[in-house]
Amino acid sequence: MSKVIFAVQYEIEASKRDAFLASLPELKSLIKADGLESYSVYEIKGKANSFEEMFVFSSYEAYDAYDDAENERLSVLISKIESLKVNNTTKYNVLTEVSSD
Repeated sequence: MSKVIFAVQYEIEASKRDAFLASLPELKSLIKADGLESYSVYEIKGKANSFEEMFVFSSYEAYDAYDDAENERLSVLISKIESLKVNNTTKYNVLTEVSSD
């Protein structure tokens, strides 16, 4: 089975950076799912207040089954983070591991 990476890239308002960073420990503790191998948040080098969330799933089926709306507290936290973002900066990518078979 090929792994899947789901990546979400966005910018945070400079004045809201501290609120965003303060929300990350709880966010990381809440994001769990069958088949989710890892979840990390990275800051993009050279682009102040630009971040990328990386979800690594064990398979496409695990990625397809993932639903962050199942957890009410997680949904509230995601809404809060949405309010900290610069409008129209969110980009999504789904990467599927290339099999050497």
